[in-house]
Parts: sequence; C-alpha cells; structure tokens
Amino acid sequence: MHTWTPGGRGGWKAAAAALEDFDVAIVQHEYGIYPGPDGEDVVPLLCTLAVPSIVVLHTVLARPTPRQKALLEEIGDAAGALVTMTGTARDRLTTGYRVDPDKVFLIPHGAADHLRVPARRHSRPHLLTWGLLGPGKGIEWALRALALLGDLEPSPLYTIAGKTHPKVLEHQGETYRDGLYDLAARIGVSKAVRHDPVYRDQESLSGLVRSADVVVLPYDSAEQVTSGVLIEAVAAGVPVVATAFPHAVELLTDGPGLIVPHGDPAGLAAAIRRILTDPQSVRDLTGRSRALIPTLLWPAVAARYDRLARSLLAAERPVAVLP
Repeated sequence: MHTWTPGGRGGWKAAAAALEDFDVAIVQHEYGIYPGPDGEDVVPLLCTLAVPSIVVLHTVLARPTPRQKALLEEIGDAAGALVTMTGTARDRLTTGYRVDPDKVFLIPHGAADHLRVPARRHSRPHLLTWGLLGPGKGIEWALRALALLGDLEPSPLYTIAGKTHPKVLEHQGETYRDGLYDLAARIGVSKAVRHDPVYRDQESLSGLVRSADVVVLPYDSAEQVTSGVLIEAVAAGVPVVATAFPHAVELLTDGPGLIVPHGDPAGLAAAIRRILTDPQSVRDLTGRSRALIPTLLWPAVAARYDRLARSLLAAERPVAVLP
C-alpha cells in the first residue's frame, strides 16, 4: 500500500494518510526503525491519525536514555492501546514509564504451526541457532560449548542459520561471521559447524526447526523482553537452552527449556548435554511446550488483536442521545 522511506517525499504525513484508509492502524515499534533520532517521527504520525491505533512495543528498556523514555511516553499518550508481548515488558512499562495502565495489553508474539511439518532427525544430535546474525547473538559462547561436547557419541552438529542483519552488514560487513569461522577453527569445531546464511520461507524454516534436537539461544543481552525465535522454537516443540534474557526467564522457567547464565559456555554445554543424554528431561520439556502451543499460534494471537481493535472502534462510536 505504501512505503515510508527515510528522506522520501511526504514522510510521516504520507504514511499517516495511507493508514487512514483502514479501520485501525497497528504500529510495530522499535527504536531506530523510523526516521528521526530514536525513530521520533512516529510520534507526529500517531498524533495525526484519525483512526484508532495499537502500538506493539518490541523493546521496553529498563534503563532508557531520557530521550528514549520521553519518546515512549509520548507514544503512549498518542496511541489508543499499547501492546507488550511479555509480562516483563508490561511490568517495566507500567512501573518505569508515565503511561496509562488501562491502555496496556499483553498479547504474546505469535508463531507458525511448525508441528504440521514432521520432525526430521539427523544421524547426529542437531543443535540450532537461527535469526539475523550480528554481535550480541552470543554464538561464540555456543561454539565454545560445542567444544566441550566432543566426547558425546555421536558428537553434535551445530547449525547457525540466517543472514547477517542488514544494519550490521551495512556498517561492519561480515566481520562478526568471519570471527565465528576463525573461532571455530581455533578451538577445533569447524567440522561440527554448518553455516546456513539464507532467509528461509515458512515451509523451509519449519523443516529446519523441526530437525533440531535443541535450539540454543546464547544471547548476550540482558534487556531482550521479546524474542520471536524463542516463541517459534517453543511452538515447534523443540527443547530450548537459553541465556537468562528476560523473555527466556519468563517463558522457560519451569517450562519448556533450560536457563543458563550469560557468557557461560560450560553452563551451556551442561544444559545441552542433559537434554541430549536424558530422555526423561526431553519428555518433561516437550510436555510443557504442548500446553503452551495453542496460545502461541498466530490464529489465537490474531483473535486477541481482533478483540482489542473492535473494543477501540466501539469506544470511538458516538453514543446516540434519545429525544
């Protein structure tokens, strides 16, 4: 319908005009993806909209800059509703920012129905990390953990799937990925690592995820309150080993995965070893994921957005005054 190009003609005014053709505008918010410092041009867009707006917050920082905090509060004033995808993000938002708590709704990140694709097992245990690649993904910790699992028979194969993040590619090229190649060679795991630097369609991605015995999310960030990859892994019924970023702690504690400290390859290796060698652990973890999956699939998530949108529309209808 419309592309809002930074520096292009019309800017936020043209984007707002395009959104006016619809009943409700759903705005995905992340710092830096809209024009202006910290993406500030999304604020006048929201303020000028005549249709109700739902702003989905992908990041709610625990320690924002003063400008980031002020921007999010302005967005909260202008939006008809604010959606967070985790309880952690909701709590941060309502306690750390000046927002109307009655505007805040918790709707989880959705996932595809990966279970319709049969699981395809490798001849070796298959570890998987996927997503756009760049510093902060913590892949180096997973490689070091892999080096500690060489005594397993058969030894694991680790797939690193996904293209380099376009912003990382623009500013740093393939420096991060090249560093991973170098590290794998230095610690002797190159033959156990497979790079898959492509962007997969849904069918292909489902097949890849369902082929994994463990999804490894060794992220460095202690701020990450939403992870689509984490949700997709849980929805696929694959056990997850993740560092203690907020979304993982919320979803996996006493749930379908194991939590380890940040920057701890020995801890990662121990958690992966437990899943690969203890069938009861796998049964426990996959059993917990089955209970969550129906709430995470996109149709269930879409139904919640539909109810929210309808409530906003109903609230804006004029009340008839009887004579």
